[in-house]
Amino acid sequence: MSKAKKLLKGLERKYVVNAFLSPVVMIGEVLMEVIIPFVMAKIIDVGISNSDLPYVIRTGLFMVLLALISLCCGVLGTRFSTYAAQGYAYNLRRRLYGCIQNFSFANIDKFSTASLVTRLTTDVNMSQNVFRMLIHMCFRSPIMLIAGTFMAFRINPRLSIVFLVAIPVIAGGVLFISMLAHPRFEKMLKKFDGMNAVIQENLIGIRIVKAYVRGNYEEEKFRKIADDVRKAQVHAEKLVIFLMPLMQLVMYLAMISVMWLGGRQVVWGTMLSGELISFFTYVTQVLSSLMMLGMLFISLVMVKASNHRIIEVFDEVPDIVSAENACNEVADGSVTFKDVDFSYSKDASNNVLNNINLEIKSGSVVGIIGGTGSSKTTLVSLIPRLYDVQKGSVMVGGKDVREYDIKALRDAVSMVLQKNVLFSGTIRENLRWGNENATDEQIKAACRAADADTFISSFPDGYETELGQGGVNVSGGQKQRICIARALLKNPKILILDDSTSAVDTATETRIRTALRELAPDTTKIIIAQRISSVKDADCIVVMDEGKISGFGTHEQLLKENKIYKEVFESQQQGSGDADLAE
Repeated sequence: MSKAKKLLKGLERKYVVNAFLSPVVMIGEVLMEVIIPFVMAKIIDVGISNSDLPYVIRTGLFMVLLALISLCCGVLGTRFSTYAAQGYAYNLRRRLYGCIQNFSFANIDKFSTASLVTRLTTDVNMSQNVFRMLIHMCFRSPIMLIAGTFMAFRINPRLSIVFLVAIPVIAGGVLFISMLAHPRFEKMLKKFDGMNAVIQENLIGIRIVKAYVRGNYEEEKFRKIADDVRKAQVHAEKLVIFLMPLMQLVMYLAMISVMWLGGRQVVWGTMLSGELISFFTYVTQVLSSLMMLGMLFISLVMVKASNHRIIEVFDEVPDIVSAENACNEVADGSVTFKDVDFSYSKDASNNVLNNINLEIKSGSVVGIIGGTGSSKTTLVSLIPRLYDVQKGSVMVGGKDVREYDIKALRDAVSMVLQKNVLFSGTIRENLRWGNENATDEQIKAACRAADADTFISSFPDGYETELGQGGVNVSGGQKQRICIARALLKNPKILILDDSTSAVDTATETRIRTALRELAPDTTKIIIAQRISSVKDADCIVVMDEGKISGFGTHEQLLKENKIYKEVFESQQQGSGDADLAE
């Protein structure tokens, strides 16, 4: 599929119609503009020369009519092209966003979040502007160029040679500059990616920046990256800026030549005054059209980098897709890891999980303990197929996760991540991410199980309380409990809690664990925790160490048989009970 087809794919019919109508009506505008100088010459050479006032009035009114038709065509052409360009941009953004939603974590990591934001905004805006110029000027300028040249030759073939000399000069300048400009614009867009990454990182971590009084450091860091963007923009655009003076210089030289040589012909009597004025107008139209074509060509070169970056997203094949004839129902919450190896880089020498063999029965409660960096989160991320294994298999409900329809699999698995995320909107709207059709009673039951109903009800607006972006107006513990309630509303077969009670006290955590057992007795519950008190009552506990399973069993068994588990337990018993696990 060609690049143009990839960009235009899925464009709605109404926008396609407007894209075709714009050049059609622009042709009407061009024809009127070409006829007007011819009529003006007649007024001067016939009406004024012969002192024929009725002829001047009739022809003048005809010129006014032509000008009104030209104005109407110009307005319609602009309207059609603007509407089509807006639809084109909407279609691009919609498709890009749809592609990103289908990406796996690995696909997103390949581009980076900041780069994807730039492609959805800056790159699409550039493509939209050039698309509008293309459908607005691509027909208008060439037709004006041809029609103006024809009329100029019709008036005075010898004098037309003057401006024909200007055409190869302008064309050569455009080609030369465009060859140098493209790589510079690619470099500029990469600098935009870097700047967006700094902005995103700073705004997400603004509380940390203020807490550590690093505002001045971040300002200096941003100043440097913004200056890099400025330098890249200047480096790229100074070529384009140079093109306009070059074209204007050639254009004015051609006009001066026409005025000098044409004026001499008028004096000698070989050319009428009206013909010279008309000829001069045609020369201006032809050279202006040539300049517009030159700028359009440069714009196409500039947007080539943006279009390439957009098409890169379209061409990216999601790492994780549903299999053909995929299974749409998960039988139960059993999970089996069989000889699993996994690496984020797809390089077996850099595996973060090695030879994982683990069997979890449906409905059981499983705790996972391990030091920071022991790949606990990575392990559970393989269950809903957020990543695919490099070796071995992960089975849910007796089937390999790769045999399931992705939506069906992920609907059966609820995850409360280590980093809790809430979205702008009310608490009720956030909870309904788990089940958009949940009744008020179901919402309250889930919140009671997560020990969230009490504090939510204490808010003046209760469940209609507006949450700021990321849930900034609730505490860390409250955010965790809302996220647990949201996960419970999915009524999943597997519930994964990734250190999701770290911000609540032990008494609240105990109430949540008890409620989870009562509310979802048949749901498999996998609890990742730093505190042994959070998992000691689990049916079995997995001890992770450097991407491997170091121990597996009940709390009592691991105290007897596993050195790592015993050391952690004793260190937490000696301290407050909340100490982090050893590295």
